[in-house]
Amino acid sequence: MGTKEASESPGRRTPLRCSRPSNPGRGGAEESKEKVAEAGAPALGSGMELQALWRLWLLCCCCCCCICCGSSATFTSNRPRSGDRQAAAFRESLNRHRYLNSLFPSENSTAVYGINQFSYLFPEEFKAIYLRSKPSRFPRYPAEVQTSLSNVSLPLRFDWRDRHVVTQVRNQQACGGCWAFSVVGAVESVCAIKGEPLEDLSVQQVIDCSYNNYGCSGGSTLNALNWLNKTQVKLVRDSEYPFKAQSGLCHYFSDSHSGFSIKGFSAYDFSDQEDQMAKALLTFGPLVVVVDAVSWQDYLGGVIQHHCSSGEANHAVLITGFDRTGSTPYWIVRNSWGSSWGVDGYAHVKMGGNICGIADSVSAVFV
Repeated sequence: MGTKEASESPGRRTPLRCSRPSNPGRGGAEESKEKVAEAGAPALGSGMELQALWRLWLLCCCCCCCICCGSSATFTSNRPRSGDRQAAAFRESLNRHRYLNSLFPSENSTAVYGINQFSYLFPEEFKAIYLRSKPSRFPRYPAEVQTSLSNVSLPLRFDWRDRHVVTQVRNQQACGGCWAFSVVGAVESVCAIKGEPLEDLSVQQVIDCSYNNYGCSGGSTLNALNWLNKTQVKLVRDSEYPFKAQSGLCHYFSDSHSGFSIKGFSAYDFSDQEDQMAKALLTFGPLVVVVDAVSWQDYLGGVIQHHCSSGEANHAVLITGFDRTGSTPYWIVRNSWGSSWGVDGYAHVKMGGNICGIADSVSAVFV
C-alpha cells in the first residue's frame, strides 16, 4: 500500500513515563464551554458542572480526611505528602483552572479545565511522577512517501467507534504503561477491522514481555511495536493474562496457543500534514500517537487548542477519529485514565497546528 515498514531495532531507550488517575469519578465531561465560576469550576447548570461539583465534594472530603488522619491519599510518590500540602495543591489547582478558563473566553469550543482526580497534585509533582521521560527516537517516514493516501476522500466526520471496532476505555491505574495501552488498543481495532471479533487483548503481556521497555516504569510505543513485529508474539486475551497494574515476569504461551500477531507497522511524522494523517486513519485504522499531556492534568472537556507544545512528548494515546463539522475541527483521542476523565475517557484535540505535538510521532499497525 505504499507504506514503508519500520524494522530497525532501537535497543534500550529512555522510557516514556505515563500519567494515570486512581479515583474513578462520575460520567464524562460535556464538550461545550460554560461560564467559569469564581471557585475555578464551571457554573451550575450542565452535566460538566455537576460533575465538577461532585469531584469537588469528593476531593474536599479526601483532603479533610488526609489532614485529620495523616493519610497519604491515593497518589503515591517518593515521599509522603502531608494533608496541608495536598490542600495547598488543591487551592492552587482552583486558581490554575480559573486562569486557564479565562485566557480565551471568546472561543466557545475551547477546552474547559477544572476539578478532576489530579487536582490535589502540584503541576511539578504531576510531571515528576507521571510525565518523567520522553519517547525513544526511531525512524519516522514523512507523509509524502505515502502515495496510496492521495486518493482517499476525507468525510466531515469519522470515528472508528461508530464501526464498533474500538474497545472500551481502560484505566492504567498506578502503572506507567500508556505506551502498552495505546499499542494494544491499535492491535485490537485493526484485528476487528479485518473481521476478527472485537476483544480486550492483554496489556499486561506487553508490559511484562516487551524486553526493550521498562514495564510500568515507562516505555516507548515504537519499541513495543518493533518487539511485536520482530518476535511475532501472539497477543492473548486479557482474560488469559489480566492487567495487574504492576510489572511482572513474562508468562509465555505455546506456539499453538491462539492469539493475535501483527504483520508490521509504520511510523510517520505528519507535522504540517494533518490531512494526510486523517487519510492514514481512514486507511489503516486507529493511530498510535505520543503527545505533550502536561495540561491534560486539568482537562474536563471541549477542544484542546492551547497550553501544550510539540517537542515535549510524554504520553501515548490512540486516535480513533476526527470531527470537522464545527468551527474548530478536532481529533478524537482515546486515553487510558479511565472513563471518568475528560469526555468519557477521551480528549478532543484541535486538528491543524500540530497541537500538543499530536502529529510528530504517529504509528499505524498492520495485521
